[in-house]
Amino acid sequence: MMYHPFRHLGLKALSVAIAVLLWLSVSGEQIVERSLRVPLELQNIPDKLDLVDIPPATVDVRVRGTSGLLSHLAPGDIVAVLDLSAARAGRRLFPLTPDRVHGPSGVDVAQISPSTIGLEFERSATRGVRVVPAIEGQPAPGYEIESVTCQPASADVAGPDTVLRLLNRVITEPVSVAGATASVHETVTMGVAVAGLRLKTPGKAAVTVTIRALPIERAIRGVPIRQRNLPAGRTAQVTPAEVTVQVKGPREIVEPLGSEAFGAFVDLAGLAPGRYNLQVHVEPPQRVEILHVEPATLVARIK
Repeated sequence: MMYHPFRHLGLKALSVAIAVLLWLSVSGEQIVERSLRVPLELQNIPDKLDLVDIPPATVDVRVRGTSGLLSHLAPGDIVAVLDLSAARAGRRLFPLTPDRVHGPSGVDVAQISPSTIGLEFERSATRGVRVVPAIEGQPAPGYEIESVTCQPASADVAGPDTVLRLLNRVITEPVSVAGATASVHETVTMGVAVAGLRLKTPGKAAVTVTIRALPIERAIRGVPIRQRNLPAGRTAQVTPAEVTVQVKGPREIVEPLGSEAFGAFVDLAGLAPGRYNLQVHVEPPQRVEILHVEPATLVARIK
């Protein structure tokens, strides 16, 4: 098939005209410079090294390009990349050169500030650290926190050795016990609040906060006195025949107690006929504490 140079002449002329217009529009734009603050990315951190310093999140760059191109730059279009492959333990300086700034085609980097970044590195270390749950609020009136347990009880933390030595706890999300009258069970996220340190394996902890009722005090009146170990063939009379017992213990146990719940007695073992001042002994129910007995002694007459 023969080539006809004048075929579609109109379309060819239109294409040339558009190309000329584009060239004129581009060539007519001014070359300008603009200062930008761009993010700084760290790459190629060697294994077994950790940063002690907190590196700058951004650096200032001065870029050059057409006014149209620079005016359409969006955040993130330009980024500075710091290569840390040569890092070693100790304080090191890393140059930040124009070739380490990446951006759209047609944008040239004229200047970077700072041009050198100083960073300190340490050998990485790992240590098990106890988990201490964060507890918020107070139980309802009349109740208190008896104990706090956590599973796992410790977690492995990694980071610079000198920083890691100062860490004494892994924290958790707060567990609220505000207004609680029963034990609280929650699964919460663990974390480390110290810059440069991290959990080797991020995870959650099961936290149990045991809530108990505060002990109450109460006077139990009319507790009868019993006689123990009265010698054979003897009779005895004790005065008074009843005492008042002041007790302390869990509300749910102490509130319903009656005088019959106590074993109050005097011990008459080996006593001859006569008059004696004897101590009152009281055997309380389980989980109940005897604070005071009134009267603490009584008179026993043995015949």
